[in-house]
Amino acid sequence: MPIQNTSPGSERNIVLTGFMGTGKSSVARELAHMLGREVIDLDTEIEKNAGMSITSIFATFGEPRFRELETDAARQAAQKRGAIISTGGGVVLRRENVEALKASGIIFCLAASPETILKRTSANRERPLLQVPDPLAKITEMLNARGPCYMESCDYMIDTGGKTPKEVAQEIQGKLKIG
Repeated sequence: MPIQNTSPGSERNIVLTGFMGTGKSSVARELAHMLGREVIDLDTEIEKNAGMSITSIFATFGEPRFRELETDAARQAAQKRGAIISTGGGVVLRRENVEALKASGIIFCLAASPETILKRTSANRERPLLQVPDPLAKITEMLNARGPCYMESCDYMIDTGGKTPKEVAQEIQGKLKIG
């Protein structure tokens, strides 16, 4: 059933979750263009707050510190109204992140097959979790582990395989009945 916004002042955030390479950042930019909303990219916010790249955060402090920074960024983003929030792939691993984002927004989980994800991410060496001998096996392993978290946390699941960011954004817009 479509979700309708009743007034501009009560606009809920549109939150995009999903594994890396599912199109969150590209779809967020497309939605922002279509709806005239602000985009908050949690990875960008983390880098700003930490004063270093995500790759450097992982290398220097490890994944646990990155997840703490991610939780701080999720809480800050959830304070906004009417924004499009593009999350990192692991934001759903902490229930407190999901609760904060869900309290202020509608969560769309973007999904794609492991092969599609590998194709989309293979040229990017800035993905610390995929710097392994067999990235397809790692993607599959991580998707299997995170799948329940993605399913439980979202209001809508959208398969992005074979779709452009604009097509996915239009699908989201249709479900929300806005714009």
